[in-house]
Amino acid sequence: MGLFNLLRSGKKPKSGPRKDLPPEVQRVVKILKKVQDPETGVNIVDEGLVYGLTVEGDRIDVFLLMARSTPECHACQMLAINVQNRILRDIVTVLKEEGFNKIRVYNELGLLLAEG
Repeated sequence: MGLFNLLRSGKKPKSGPRKDLPPEVQRVVKILKKVQDPETGVNIVDEGLVYGLTVEGDRIDVFLLMARSTPECHACQMLAINVQNRILRDIVTVLKEEGFNKIRVYNELGLLLAEG
C-alpha cells in the first residue's frame, strides 16, 4: 500500500520499532530508549529520531532523523544545536556503558555527527 492509499484509507501507520528485528538490534533499541530528548523528555526511539541501526559485534552505526525546523532566531538555533549535542553525547555514553567500542552516529544525510 502506497502512502497516498494509506492516507485515503484512514488507517494509522504502525509506530515504534518493528517486532521482527534481530535480537542484537532489539537490545540496542532498548538501550537507546534510555536517551531522552532534553526538550521534550521523550526517549529518542519513541520520539522517532532513530531510523536505522547497524550492529556488528561491538561496533554500531546509529542513524538519526535530526532535521528539525528552527526559526531564524539565532538563540533558537543555538538551543537546537545544544539539544542535538546533548543527544549525541548521551547516545555514545549509554552505548559505551553497554560494551560497544566503535560507535558512529549519522544524520539523515549520512553525515557523521559523533563517534566514540
